[in-house]
Amino acid sequence: MTQRIVGINFDHFHMGDLLRMAHEHPGAEIVGIADETPARMVEAQKNFGLSDKAVFADYRECLERAQPDLVILCPSAARHADWVERVAPYEVAILVEKPFASNLVEADRMLAAMAATGRMLAINWPLAWMRSHRRCHELIREGLIGEVLEVHYHDGNRGPLRHGADKREREPSVADKAASWFYRADEGGGSLQDYLGYGTTLATWFNGGQVPIEVMAMWDCPQNGLEVDEHSITLVRYATGLSKFETRWGALSDPWTRQTEPRCGYVVRGSEGTIASWDYADHVVVQTRRDPHGKKIEAPVSDSPNRNPVECVLHCLSEGLPLDGPLSPAMSRIGQRIVDTAMESVRQGRVVSLLP
Repeated sequence: MTQRIVGINFDHFHMGDLLRMAHEHPGAEIVGIADETPARMVEAQKNFGLSDKAVFADYRECLERAQPDLVILCPSAARHADWVERVAPYEVAILVEKPFASNLVEADRMLAAMAATGRMLAINWPLAWMRSHRRCHELIREGLIGEVLEVHYHDGNRGPLRHGADKREREPSVADKAASWFYRADEGGGSLQDYLGYGTTLATWFNGGQVPIEVMAMWDCPQNGLEVDEHSITLVRYATGLSKFETRWGALSDPWTRQTEPRCGYVVRGSEGTIASWDYADHVVVQTRRDPHGKKIEAPVSDSPNRNPVECVLHCLSEGLPLDGPLSPAMSRIGQRIVDTAMESVRQGRVVSLLP
């Protein structure tokens, strides 16, 4: 049975990537797209061969006519709650592009809106589908490095406006930055908001759902008139020790074309060893007490339905299965708690106990 998919709100260019996953899924059909600015949908309409009847300026008309099984939402971070609350009454499953929300209050609004319908809410973290990170998680669960004690994360790119859907490169102007939600504090912009949730949510996946005790964060806002940070460092104390999360815009390269230095990805330290899991790699590097010299372990491409968020969510919907891992709101909420606490630490300039 073909599952019907709609894409609503094109604030985030990842909409193009998610719609491509839907377009290439043999059991799915894109039955509508909607955005208040029609020009933002032109490329998607062309790429996926959508008729004019499947393109809407009004999301309500789109939902009423298309009757989807799954809605993909890609609004700015500060608008996630608003859009989930708008779509939830139509009683459809929703896949929201990262981050979960711009703060915990809005994340909980999303949870409440979906709880009222009993429908599925999924949060997509693109890093969670990388073969290296999935292999890292498998090896952790197999006990290869013992108990997870620390997670160290560094990630970022040249900047959010230097690439679009399908990672096509762009050269943004000063005016582009001024017009983009990525560079507005009230829209959830900044490198910390863009990338920290990746680190904290996947760290929660790696460490088996541990909840930290306290957080200390600092960021650097450049002296060029920007409202938001382009670099942040967050230290997190768990019962097992300290973990570190660093976000960066303005790197010399994008990790999907050439790895940055420091490398983008994760180093997970356990009681019996470590795993280095780099973004876009086809392997992980493992060092253990038994083999301190270290070795590469292949990270094979995942099998269906774990190759991307769209096929995973559609599989869970068709089989009546619950979400797990970073897709699940429960795990993403732990990550959001750490992000919110980091923001509060920046504001107060001190260590802050984890927010509830």
